[in-house]
Amino acid sequence: MSAEKISVLYVDDEENNLFSFKATFRIKYNVHTAISGDQALKILQAKPVQIIITDQRMPEMTGVEFLEKVLEIYPDPMRILLTGYADMGAVVDAVNKGKIFHYLAKPWNEEELDITINRAYQKYLEKVELKDMNEKLEVSNDQLEFMLRQKLLS
Repeated sequence: MSAEKISVLYVDDEENNLFSFKATFRIKYNVHTAISGDQALKILQAKPVQIIITDQRMPEMTGVEFLEKVLEIYPDPMRILLTGYADMGAVVDAVNKGKIFHYLAKPWNEEELDITINRAYQKYLEKVELKDMNEKLEVSNDQLEFMLRQKLLS
């Protein structure tokens, strides 16, 4: 892993869970916490985040609804859904609408969550590298096309 810490945003309407997450992971990761989807969206505007972890059951905006909004504006961060309920409908929605990377049950297990964050970060790095390679390929194609046109004109 690079010297720079992974930035993780944890969203949960239960303050104790936010404190627990921050206490557990603040040394290893750059942790941001939000008590609502709206507060989390404000954090995303201000700070780059690679991993988003959200609880499903929250007032005003569910985790899936939050992840759908995130996907529209910030498609790059990897998304993880937590829920304390055996709510398969929410999981299916999260996969289909929120394009989650992984689903975990609450209460979360520290080791399992840590492994999931690291796997999600590796996937994030792969996506960023692929995006970068595609952009370079696009520039190369434009240059080749230009050279071909010049050759045809001469």
